[in-house]
Amino acid sequence: MRETFWRGRRVLVTGAGGFIGSHLVESLVAQGAHVRAFVRYNSRGSLGLLHQLPMSVGSQVEAVFGDLRDLVAVEQAMRGVSHVFHLGALIAIPYSYQHPVEVVESNIIGTLNVLQAARSTGVERLVHTSSSEVYGTALQVPIGEGHPLQGQSPYSASKIGADKLAESFFRSYGLPVVTLRPFNTYGPRQSTRAVIPAIITQALTSDVVRIGNLEARRDLTYVSDTVLGFVKVAETEGVAGETFNLGTGQEVSIAELAREIFALMGKTPTLEVEPARLRPEESEVHRLLSDNRYAREMLDWTPRVSLREGLLQTIEWIAGHLDLYQSGIYQI
Repeated sequence: MRETFWRGRRVLVTGAGGFIGSHLVESLVAQGAHVRAFVRYNSRGSLGLLHQLPMSVGSQVEAVFGDLRDLVAVEQAMRGVSHVFHLGALIAIPYSYQHPVEVVESNIIGTLNVLQAARSTGVERLVHTSSSEVYGTALQVPIGEGHPLQGQSPYSASKIGADKLAESFFRSYGLPVVTLRPFNTYGPRQSTRAVIPAIITQALTSDVVRIGNLEARRDLTYVSDTVLGFVKVAETEGVAGETFNLGTGQEVSIAELAREIFALMGKTPTLEVEPARLRPEESEVHRLLSDNRYAREMLDWTPRVSLREGLLQTIEWIAGHLDLYQSGIYQI
């Protein structure tokens, strides 16, 4: 990572108020970038998790409200920037079962608008965010970038569609777009929609922890490592049109993960399956394990934070901000 690369550069981050987006904004500001944060408009004027950034960081961020489904709003936000990080999406898989139209409109039409705006404004690099969910349950492991794409939920199907649009804009128009596929990212500021905060918050407040499929296996990446991948792919020359996995190459079952968290916390709660958190049988993704060799070779990216270290940092942060979780801010 070139220490002076971002100094003075103007960049746009869509989905900046989300979990990974807020961490990316924080990193870019620290490296001297002028960050414009595109946040979905809401009547509360909420900037999402950007509100949790230190004032010294937040005061340097230019917030722009809009909707990715509005091409004019996206084009206006993109004017004058050299790099775009497109993280904006509706990401909750259970929500996609109930509201597939909204998910498709936000994730596919929203991405189409970002691609069109990037083309018309002439950005130097567009980083498009995919998801390991596009692979579905692993047909072979580890999962390389060439693994078949399987739409096992409306959310994953919408991301597959967005990925293919990004590919088409590179092939059709030479748009300098790169696709990143983070595997399961975790860390401070993540909501209880995700399994690790769900386990930690319940273990802090209850003798019973209820989560979904205990046998599912996941490749868990600490958020600072995921952010490092975003930064590196935006800096690296000669990778336009490419797709990169961001994962550790290690897997753990949800049951094993829960027991590791309990041990680190010194807790012994009962672990139970919560039926409401289970996916429909044919939609369940049972195993995700990344092959990250391409990112290592082309981006010089290597995950630095071990699962144990990352869990300790996440436990400490959630324990210190439990009031925010109990107030509902991190319950989405």
